[in-house]
Amino acid sequence: MGNELNQERQGGSSLVLGLDAGGTRTRAVLATADDGRPVGEGAAGPGNALTVPVPQLTEHLAEAIGRAVPESVRGRVVAVAGGFAGATGAAADEPGRRNALAALTAALRRLGIDAGPPVIGSDIEAAFASAPGTPADGLALVAGTGAVAMRITDRRGTVTVDGDGWLLGDDGSGFWIGRAAVRAALRMADGRGAPTALAEAVGRELGVSGDALPGGGVAGGAVRRLSPDVVVGYGADGATRDGQHEAVPPATDPTAAGGRPPGPGQSGGAAAVGGQGPTGSWQSGGAGVAGGRGPAGPGQSGGVGAEGGRSASDGRGEHGEGGRPAGSGQAGGVGAAGGRSSGTGEGAAGARSSGPEQTGAGGRPAGSGRTGAAGAAVGGLPGGPAFGRRPLPPHDDTPWSRPHREAYRRHLLPAVMAEPPIRLARLAPLVVAAARDAEDPVALAILDEAADQLTETVRALGPRPGERVVATGGLLGPDGPLTDRLEARLHALGLTVDWVPDGCLGAVALARLAHGGRT
Repeated sequence: MGNELNQERQGGSSLVLGLDAGGTRTRAVLATADDGRPVGEGAAGPGNALTVPVPQLTEHLAEAIGRAVPESVRGRVVAVAGGFAGATGAAADEPGRRNALAALTAALRRLGIDAGPPVIGSDIEAAFASAPGTPADGLALVAGTGAVAMRITDRRGTVTVDGDGWLLGDDGSGFWIGRAAVRAALRMADGRGAPTALAEAVGRELGVSGDALPGGGVAGGAVRRLSPDVVVGYGADGATRDGQHEAVPPATDPTAAGGRPPGPGQSGGAAAVGGQGPTGSWQSGGAGVAGGRGPAGPGQSGGVGAEGGRSASDGRGEHGEGGRPAGSGQAGGVGAAGGRSSGTGEGAAGARSSGPEQTGAGGRPAGSGRTGAAGAAVGGLPGGPAFGRRPLPPHDDTPWSRPHREAYRRHLLPAVMAEPPIRLARLAPLVVAAARDAEDPVALAILDEAADQLTETVRALGPRPGERVVATGGLLGPDGPLTDRLEARLHALGLTVDWVPDGCLGAVALARLAHGGRT
């Protein structure tokens, strides 16, 4: 932009300034007032108007603006607009808006820029305005360090969903993914969770000593050596080698380790860990992991499946974590890896199904003939929820001694607690790498659930079929790790998506509109 700015210095045309102040950094773009052509830019530290103290926010704004606007052209800036995380333009007395206005006014005064009162809005309002044609109405979604969705009416946010910060919300965000990575690592160390490459990756990133890592810190250690066993007989897409999907592992001997075959309307005894009793018409198999419940007759609850999961009453329910079964006509048990099934539909990893033969990713159960949100069209699409994965192998199969696990925890917890919680967002790339490079099932499940959470966030806005969603943030965009997953889910809701890099050009567009309204 150097040559363009030199031309502007000589030409003397009016300029406008747009800012995108997010949770991670603040960007400023200087552009021509007549056509919005960028001629300068600068960046600095975080710009969240609720979490960054006003003095520090002022410093970050002054630094970014000072880099974007050379002193020689500051007198030609005729309008300034800023989109701030933690702020909104809807209410003048809103705390985030007050903080942003105070900080931006002080920064402009310090730099000698007198462009009239700046336009203050949210970063999501600015991102929405960045879409082609500078739309005035529609839906917007930001998923980066945090996550928030908003309905925009006349270029102002009128309904907000989430954006509640790391403590209370931001579901599906970079922070949420990073926290999920640490939780998965700790669960593996405790013996409560499945083997995952994230334990080693997170440990290395947070400075855990090498000999306390899984496999003693050897590159490509124990967890990666185990990873092919996580989906024994399955390809990377969750299909069996012959191309068929399999809902549950093969049934074991019903009498193994005390398991009892059930009679009509009777409950089976506890089977061996992971074992299943045989099933009759409208009955579920015997109990799964560690003393689960047996099946029942027609209209009654089926038996608990492997890993504490619950199976549907027709005997075909998949096994997942913590679900409950139901009788015929009732909501089905949880499917594989947390999916829910009902009626005769079969759940899938991370997906919820509703009605006969219906499956959906992140949707809510619906009656027969209805499809839950993000319904059947989502299942099995590239980047969508993984279908047909077997339960993860027992943690105890991981060659990681108890003393090393304890040492891992002693190192990891202080390292996490020593930083502001929002810094966990920096661990999100580790999940992306584990999912992409190691096809780690735990990492894949985290990304799928993040996409489900963001879909639910948009769905809470009450979208109408055919509405457009403007999406931005580090997790989205052409190369974002959640882009394909989220786009499939939103398309299933009848929505189309515009991806924009950030809110800078939108803030420029809002500054140009403000300038036009003043002249």
